[in-house]
Amino acid sequence: MLQVKKDLLAALAGELDKLSPGAGERAAFETPKVAAHGDYAVTAAMQLAKPLKANPRALGEQLKAALEATAPFQQWVDAVEIAGPGFLNLRLKPAAKQQIVREVLAQGDRFGYQADRGQNVLVEFVSANPTGPLHVGHGRQAAIGDAISNLYSTQGWKVHREFYYNDAGVQIDTLTKSTQLRAKGFKPGDECWPTDAENPLAKNFYNGDYIADIAQAFLNKETVKADDREFTANGDVEDYDNIRNFAVAYLRNEQDKDLQAFNLKFDEYYLESSLYTNGYVEDTVKRLIDSGYTYEQDGALWLKSTEFGDDKDRVMRKSDGHYTYFLPDVAYHIQKFKRGYGKVVNIQGTDHHGTIARVRAGLQAANVGIPQGYPDYVLHTMVRVVRNGEEVKISKRAGSYVTLRDLIEWTSKDAVRFFLLSRKPDTEYTFDVDLAVAQNNDNPVYYVQYAHARICSVLRAWQESGAVVAALKDVDLSALQGPQAQALMQLLAKYPEMLIAAADGNAPHDVTFYLRDLAASYHSYYDAERILVDDEPVKLARLALVAATAQVLRNGLAVLGVGAPERM
Repeated sequence: MLQVKKDLLAALAGELDKLSPGAGERAAFETPKVAAHGDYAVTAAMQLAKPLKANPRALGEQLKAALEATAPFQQWVDAVEIAGPGFLNLRLKPAAKQQIVREVLAQGDRFGYQADRGQNVLVEFVSANPTGPLHVGHGRQAAIGDAISNLYSTQGWKVHREFYYNDAGVQIDTLTKSTQLRAKGFKPGDECWPTDAENPLAKNFYNGDYIADIAQAFLNKETVKADDREFTANGDVEDYDNIRNFAVAYLRNEQDKDLQAFNLKFDEYYLESSLYTNGYVEDTVKRLIDSGYTYEQDGALWLKSTEFGDDKDRVMRKSDGHYTYFLPDVAYHIQKFKRGYGKVVNIQGTDHHGTIARVRAGLQAANVGIPQGYPDYVLHTMVRVVRNGEEVKISKRAGSYVTLRDLIEWTSKDAVRFFLLSRKPDTEYTFDVDLAVAQNNDNPVYYVQYAHARICSVLRAWQESGAVVAALKDVDLSALQGPQAQALMQLLAKYPEMLIAAADGNAPHDVTFYLRDLAASYHSYYDAERILVDDEPVKLARLALVAATAQVLRNGLAVLGVGAPERM
């Protein structure tokens, strides 16, 4: 059906060019607002009427007659109907819709993929500081970032997944102090361990049980290995640097376990500290000063970010000589651009909203050829977790929040991924643990996976006779005439266009919506028509349709990083 659509669009473009040279470039089909009106709608007559000084209805009649005379319309279109001031509604022949089944079965797991475009995209996500386990907010970011990366892959991009973490800031000192106190035998609640939230010193302590685990491992002189580092503790509670390096490596290992439980791998872990050791931060400061967009005030160095649309100027270097977080962010993105990533997508929490304007302003002020609007941002809200009807806020493991691994252990990797992707990223979301483990139609991931498993059960029953699914690619599909079959094929044909739109809009939630619709359409078809009938041609046609549906369900679930079980 995709090739059918291309042929019909080419015919439309040719006839539009005859009416008005160049008009064919804007040839397009729309989806009628009312399904009963047809499969495609053409509004070109109304768009061309004014420049051609013609009556739109009369122009529509002329275009209708011209299209009906073309070979593709004669082959694939059952009727072209004119409505209103010049709308053309196209009704496809059943044979046209049936072509999608062949296309899906022929392309398999590559159905929906576009050709290699020869371009790179860097997607940065999770980027958690190595000071604790990953919480459910990181989980939402991980699901979003991985799904967006998969979406770009379907569109021919070469995708680089990157994890950036702050290993040079105040939080690392906080982690080190807390671990050192634990190693010395102190614990939360002791006199030296502030708990008053209004006490600024309380911010310099982490209270989770995981700090005690780090301290004990340090005293045991253990060796820990993460994806990007390995370190052995010396057990000396006075060796601050050794504690620091061990604690960071220990928590990087813990975060790796979280990511492994989520079946997620990164291509690169980028250290903030490298921006300083490689001289990138100092180079960025020099570039910004040389650009003329900086000034000194009250002992601090400021950037005139208001010159680039920010709401106020920003401090780059504080009066005590330390740089603000904004400056290494600018240096980091300059390096992204220099590494050949003309397109960059950052997945961050909504609390980073204020950084967008200042980072983009800094990149423009640096004058290194970076285009305006670089990088792209996808912001997400945090997640509430509800279990047994009550909100869960505390994790023994973390001390103050529910971890990603908690959520996976309570439910499953598939449920966590699908649920966290089932709403727009900037929409508040409540994760219902009880719903995520329910085996009923109210559970969206179960509903979709069950549709796939149900099809696999039908195919297994058929294959007991020695038949193979590959043989279905060439069967006669003319028996697929019923309304439920027609609706299912129409939905299969929308999958590639849905992927294009979802990638363009950084909107993986569109994939979850589509899969739920596809599962519902399949369940309706299954209830309407028995598949394993005695009539061999009818049975094979129906098996081909459901096999194609299973393939698209698998493909869509793979984009989300969710499994497609064959039995449930």
